[in-house]
Amino acid sequence: MRIAVLGMFILWAVQAHAQLLPSFGGTRTGTTGFQFLKITPDARGAGLSGCMLAVTDDLSASFWNPAGLTKLDTQKVHLMVSQTQYTAASTMSFASAAYRLDNATVLSASVLYFSTPEMPVTTEFMPNGNGLTFRAFDVAAALTYSKILTSNFSFGVTGKFIREQFAGVHAQNGALDFGFRYDIGKANTRFAVGMSNFGFSNDASGQIITESLNGKDTLVTFDKIAVPTVFRIGFAWDAIKKGNHLLTLAAQLNHPTDNNETYALGAEYVWRRMLFARSGYSFAEDERGLPSFGFGLRFKRNFGMVQIDYGYQNKLLLGSMHRFGLMFSLF
Repeated sequence: MRIAVLGMFILWAVQAHAQLLPSFGGTRTGTTGFQFLKITPDARGAGLSGCMLAVTDDLSASFWNPAGLTKLDTQKVHLMVSQTQYTAASTMSFASAAYRLDNATVLSASVLYFSTPEMPVTTEFMPNGNGLTFRAFDVAAALTYSKILTSNFSFGVTGKFIREQFAGVHAQNGALDFGFRYDIGKANTRFAVGMSNFGFSNDASGQIITESLNGKDTLVTFDKIAVPTVFRIGFAWDAIKKGNHLLTLAAQLNHPTDNNETYALGAEYVWRRMLFARSGYSFAEDERGLPSFGFGLRFKRNFGMVQIDYGYQNKLLLGSMHRFGLMFSLF
């Protein structure tokens, strides 16, 4: 019931073009770099349209909400790899590993890598290319600490090093993620708050050679680049939790510092903790698309667990995006 009311309120806010929190996007749109940090890296998150803050209980939590790592299975070691076929032939790879120190504490390390194919260098005088090529790539390496404080409350923090390189220019910085999760204890509901990519602006360095009517110029001075901080609030409710069936409904508010707010609704159905079906939709985005969907299969083995996931998203102009994931739990 709570989720239904929240969902109706979200839809009303979208139709009214109103923001629930103070607006930064109206004056700061396009003012940050490191945009790859806002791209969904995992298949489950894609299937739920990013509505993961209060849902995540696997290794994708190191991206969405570090507190979610405390909900991992009881095995000691967990591994995850994910591959995204993004737009314009670009790709994103995500890998994460976690180790359970004790029943209340989890440590994790993860790497996020985004890259584009080779692209031709074009200029005002040679719009079809000058024979040279370039590519862009981004990387983020992170360490996460998560801990259960009480039977209902857990928190986590992630520190990460990020680097962005485009042609001959690169920028690097550090950022922090914070998150907590609170199991309300009534009607199988939970509440989560998280902040991703909290950091400061930093200078870019390198050089670019440009052509003008006066000949070639070399640019060596660039504007500072900020990180794209995102504040999120999420709710999740296990609407059905009986026998072999589990249906989780979720709602989430995303408030970035460099764009307008978005709102997401998601649903995940689980049968016998073996078969997963997911769908979701994100509202108030700059570009609309179809509802996302995904599925997963989990196999219990003697050494632990193996899970395979797939997620699909579509945008009307950007096209289709496919994500594949593989997870293991050991010992």
